[in-house]
Amino acid sequence: MTPERFSRLRTALSRRQPDLTVLMERVHKDHNLSAILRNCDAAGVLEAHAIPGEPRVRPRRGSSAGALDWVPVHDHVDTASAFEHLRARGFTIVAAHPDEGAVDYRSYDFTRPTAILMGAELFGVSEEALAAADHHLVIPMEGLVRSLNVSVATALLLFEARAQRERAGLYDASRLDPEDFRRRLFEWCWPKEARRLRAAGVPYPDLDEDGEWIERPEI
Repeated sequence: MTPERFSRLRTALSRRQPDLTVLMERVHKDHNLSAILRNCDAAGVLEAHAIPGEPRVRPRRGSSAGALDWVPVHDHVDTASAFEHLRARGFTIVAAHPDEGAVDYRSYDFTRPTAILMGAELFGVSEEALAAADHHLVIPMEGLVRSLNVSVATALLLFEARAQRERAGLYDASRLDPEDFRRRLFEWCWPKEARRLRAAGVPYPDLDEDGEWIERPEI
């Protein structure tokens, strides 16, 4: 761990948004899943969520550019349980779907706690999820095709959210609970050691200003 790397990791974590996430409903192409996670990392999403399809796919390490290391994905068994989990944490769920009642995504207030629901590549968001979502958003298009690639559409929505949140000052200081920040920072900086400490039931040590352990626990 170098002081420069530690500073970069700490700064990135301090800008993570605990109340902005993406819920991927049965996205079944690994390169799209990987690209969506890369978009999440770029926009400062803290954690992502997924309802895996069949067969279950995992992100590609290469195409995600390591984003899986920084954006953990929480799997849910079905749409209902995913919605219940997110709503219990205060999220409003917005579905990307170009139906008649959908509103332009640029007019939506992304500074509120928001979970962006993205559907499978061929069929989009399921009827069940559309019926349960709080709002439907549309990306206006001038051509003849009806929709964008799912990872491209996710990028547009996330970067509109990022722009609004930047103007509102939501990236200016860490919005994570201090203990959560401390835990995640150690896991980002020392992932192998964090796994070893967890397995042994040993608390993480504090880090100094250069990212080094202040006191090395015995295992």
